Amino acid sequence: MTVSLSTHVLDTGAGRPASGVRVELTRRGAVVAEAKTDADGRTLLADDLEPGRYSLVFHPPSPFFRRVELEVELAEGHYHVPLVVSPYGCASYRGS
Repeated sequence: MTVSLSTHVLDTGAGRPASGVRVELTRRGAVVAEAKTDADGRTLLADDLEPGRYSLVFHPPSPFFRRVELEVELAEGHYHVPLVVSPYGCASYRGS
């Protein structure tokens, strides 16, 4: 089984993709992957993961949200988990 994970961070307060956002992927407290979003706010975190539970940790460009952590259960296939952030709000969803 192969699992891959990518993300996209959108800064709706600024009305553009959020570039340079640090994103970490952890499993059982250990960092599995770490990256920064590109100019389009996107990054591929990993393309050869084992299925299981992971934490996706964002450090967004917000004066209020210093760290946003999502716990996800990954099975076989590709997952795209975007983060939409503004100065005082954030949301995520499972993308395609």
